[in-house]
Amino acid sequence: MTPIPAPGAATLVGLCMIVLAQVIVIHGFKHVVIVHGLDVNGNITSLDDLKQMIVKAHPGTNVTIPDLFTDAESLIVPLWSQLPKFRDAIEKVMATSGDGINLICYSQGGILCRALLANMTNHNVINFISLSSPQLGQFGDTSYVPFLPQLKEDVYKVCYTQTGQDHISVCNYWNDPHHKKEYLAENVFLPVLNNETFNSQSKVWKDNFLKIKKLILIGGPDDGVITPWQSSHFGFYNDNEDVIEMHKQEVFLRDSFGLQTLYNRGAIKMYNISGVEHTKWHGNQTVFDCCIEPYLT
Repeated sequence: MTPIPAPGAATLVGLCMIVLAQVIVIHGFKHVVIVHGLDVNGNITSLDDLKQMIVKAHPGTNVTIPDLFTDAESLIVPLWSQLPKFRDAIEKVMATSGDGINLICYSQGGILCRALLANMTNHNVINFISLSSPQLGQFGDTSYVPFLPQLKEDVYKVCYTQTGQDHISVCNYWNDPHHKKEYLAENVFLPVLNNETFNSQSKVWKDNFLKIKKLILIGGPDDGVITPWQSSHFGFYNDNEDVIEMHKQEVFLRDSFGLQTLYNRGAIKMYNISGVEHTKWHGNQTVFDCCIEPYLT
């Protein structure tokens, strides 16, 4: 009998690639949608670095970055007005992703995505990754925002007006701890989304939000923009500007939109990463490896 020669290295590599391709086809990675944040400088293409890390780690992954409300539009169009077009774009992806999608939302995009999840009854989002997003609001530096006073103590005078709410997206999540009454009365976005004010859709929104499998919250003390940075973990200031952590926040204690329910079922993962500036999160390999990649399967 003629002996069969052992396969050479090139043959073995070829066989491995075929097996890998079959595994990817059979156990394909879920489609990923990335939603950008405030984009006043037209830097949406900077999210391509995150896309490339995803594709390198998980070959064959489809990644969509909706090209919507870029440049100044991300600032001058209020979030409720941005929501319908983002919803349409994401629903098109979901319609061709029967096994669900994963959602990565950066900065302002994280709050917008939370509103999207609340408003999509039939969404199939598995993991919602909130990347350095002011989930309980912003009360800090406004140097990057035209039209607003430079002193944070004066911003409410603009933001808590109809003009501010209708024309400056940051005003939709401006949360001045010294003017809580005005925040609740005049802010038409964040307190409504949080069910801090009356909302006839509150139960529906809560049920929709709770359809996600995991909520991943990423932030850190060297962010430099999100203020307080703990807002990325659903913490925020009290009226003395002491940071109150998520577990002691009223929206958590009341479970007003499902945060406590997610926590109790072990669905919230928090990552506190030092040494990362706000504009560097989506391009940081360490952040990707530890806090994003594990949730993209």
